[in-house]
Amino acid sequence: MPGYGVRETECTIGGSVYRLRVLSDTQQFADPDGHGERLGISSAQWSLFGQVWPAGLLLAQAMQRFDVEAKRILELGCGIGLASLVLQRRGAEVVASDAHPLAEVFLAYNAALNGLPALHYRQLRWDIPLPTLGRFDAIIASDVLYERGHAELIDAVVERHASPDAEVLVTDPGRGNSARFSRLLAERGFVVDSEHCPMNDADMPPYRGRLLHYRRRMQA
Repeated sequence: MPGYGVRETECTIGGSVYRLRVLSDTQQFADPDGHGERLGISSAQWSLFGQVWPAGLLLAQAMQRFDVEAKRILELGCGIGLASLVLQRRGAEVVASDAHPLAEVFLAYNAALNGLPALHYRQLRWDIPLPTLGRFDAIIASDVLYERGHAELIDAVVERHASPDAEVLVTDPGRGNSARFSRLLAERGFVVDSEHCPMNDADMPPYRGRLLHYRRRMQA
């Protein structure tokens, strides 16, 4: 027994049904060797990777529409990895990343569950450079600005891994740190388009959810 409970759920994105193994609930916890703790993942945070959150669904829907041609794409904090699975099904060149020690296991299982090839995965902590990861044409993430200081951490990841002509897409459920993140990216030459979006079927305007789409165009 792995020490935690799982269940299967389904999501429909772009007319395709995705079967996903997720944690049974947000009360699950198993860190017998302290690996998660050494990575800075507290018991309260441990289970958060293992659910499909509304912002994750919104990012997956955005990736169904996103122009992927000739783009190398990095997903930050992929968790269950629904957005990366959508990109994989579309034939995009995608690298999924997370710090959680179980993210790779769940991602591999869910790729197989949907008849997809294994995804390229890298364990990535936002506070530790990983030079071998390289540069990307697009960096995507969902609900990653949930703590103070995350804006600076992710800005640093963008600085290390965004190509000169790059896009950054972040879905945000109304966290208070997105304005700080937008200001940091503006200092790097990014301009943001903000689209208010329903976070679930029960949402009514004004929506709290937003798709933040940052674009940088370098002068010739």
